[in-house]
Amino acid sequence: MKKIVISSITALAIGATGLSAAQFYVDEQCQVFTTAGEGRKALESKESSVFSKTSKLEFSGTHYLGFVNKDMKEGDSTSNFEMRRNYVQVKAYVLDDPKSYLRVTLDATYSNSTANGEGHADVYVKYAYLYLNNVLPYTGVEFGMAHRPWIDYEEHQGWWMRSVSKVFVEADEAAHLTNSADLGVNFKTKTPYFTSEVGIFNGEGYHGTNDNAGSHDEELGDGLSAEWRVTAALLGDGEKKRKPLKDTYFDASFFGQYNMDNSHNANSLGKSENYKFYGLHTVYNTPVFLVSAQYVTSDNDLANDTNWNGQGYSLNGTYRFGDKKEFSAFARYDEWENENTTTGVVSSTEKNAIYGVAWQQNKNFKWLLSGQSYNIQESDSKDWDSVMLTAEVHW
Repeated sequence: MKKIVISSITALAIGATGLSAAQFYVDEQCQVFTTAGEGRKALESKESSVFSKTSKLEFSGTHYLGFVNKDMKEGDSTSNFEMRRNYVQVKAYVLDDPKSYLRVTLDATYSNSTANGEGHADVYVKYAYLYLNNVLPYTGVEFGMAHRPWIDYEEHQGWWMRSVSKVFVEADEAAHLTNSADLGVNFKTKTPYFTSEVGIFNGEGYHGTNDNAGSHDEELGDGLSAEWRVTAALLGDGEKKRKPLKDTYFDASFFGQYNMDNSHNANSLGKSENYKFYGLHTVYNTPVFLVSAQYVTSDNDLANDTNWNGQGYSLNGTYRFGDKKEFSAFARYDEWENENTTTGVVSSTEKNAIYGVAWQQNKNFKWLLSGQSYNIQESDSKDWDSVMLTAEVHW
């Protein structure tokens, strides 16, 4: 039993330190150390080779681990530990071009409720695509389970607190119009003053069904989705991989989707309909602060429905301080109006406020303490407030 414990701790220690050839030591209480000392014995290890038919493999991970306490306005409060994101990723460089690769990203999620009342963890493929560099001038392409054009851009330019909340167009408490990955093709262009992503996708997203046969002759979800982002990099740094604590940038974007015959958007007769949304976004970042704003409008062809039909806006800002700008205070406000597709009458207005502080402990690890308040004006029973503690880890 002692050997099993020591082996398990050693494996975790190796994963935590990220060192491939580290020496570990153990004392009589089975505590593991990375330095020699009195009463500590060196652990013996045997190296194993890793074989691949590619010239290079690159492993990485992203993890959002947290604790949340939620108080419902009319109901009980809940407290839960969460695993909001748990990515393990590998890139295989299969071509001579050093910037072309195959990427596979696995994500583990946890659910507290199932049909039999038991919680469970699931692992699924979030991304699985081939990226080919410079298939056109200044343009590469993702083919497979790829990034959709908008969300990845906003998470890496305008809203750096993804571990606390999804972006405006994806969050359940906001517009909730789309998600971040889908089967398709995405052309990504970068120049100093202009960047873009233009793609064709199935449309239902990485956990949707794009070709469900209904009870009638017509099949659901047999259309595709045209999606895009075009961005003016006003300071001429669009081709760079930006670092928010070092770079100053100013962008203005137009983005959207035209989703045709989407199986999520079907009436009681089994007929699927189109929906589309358009958005304008701007962000200005310096090492000291970031400010960002966006407006989105959505139109659903399905009669007498309020899903994916409405308009709204989002504002967010971050102020950074400390010798290395390792501390930050952030806030965001979302407002979304759901409209009836036939009458145009607003059926509900959702208001979502996020606020908090963060500490970047080192380049791999960040702590965040945040609060969130959600309100539906026409239904007070669904209002809630929450407090979250989050550990964000990248390796």
